[in-house]
Amino acid sequence: MFKNILVPVDGSELSDSAVARACVFAGEAAARLIFYHAKPAYFPGSVAGEAMFDDAAYYESYRHATEQRAEAILARAAARAAAAGVECESFSDDFETVHEGIIAAARSRACDLIFMASHGRRGASALLLGSETQKVLTHCTIPVLVYRQA
Repeated sequence: MFKNILVPVDGSELSDSAVARACVFAGEAAARLIFYHAKPAYFPGSVAGEAMFDDAAYYESYRHATEQRAEAILARAAARAAAAGVECESFSDDFETVHEGIIAAARSRACDLIFMASHGRRGASALLLGSETQKVLTHCTIPVLVYRQA
C-alpha cells in the first residue's frame, strides 16, 4: 500500500526509536524510506530598528555546523535502514518552520505516508511547546502515522 515513506529525523532518542520502527514497518510493506532533517533557519544575532548587525563569519560557521549535524543524523538513520535491508534515501534543507519543511519534503519526493514520532505532550506543556507532529497533522493532506513510544 505505501511505497515511499518520509521519516523526519532530529537526532533525538525518540527520533532514533522511530527510525528503528519505521525500518520494520517499511520492511514489512516492501516500501522505501526517505529520511529528512529540517535544518534550523539562520537568524541574525541582533536586530536594532531597521539595521541588522551580523557577522558573515558566524553565519558560515553556523551553516557548516548545521550541515555537519544533519549529515550525521541522516547517516545514522541510513545505516539503520541498510542493516534492516530497507532501501532508503536521505536529505535535508533549510526551513523556517519544521512542519512546513516536513510537508514540502513529503510532497517533493511523492511520499504516500509520513512516519513520525511524537513526544506525547499533554496539557500546558503541549500548549506552550507546541508539536511539530500536530502541525503536520493539521496542515498536511498526506497520511501521517504517529509513532509514540510506550
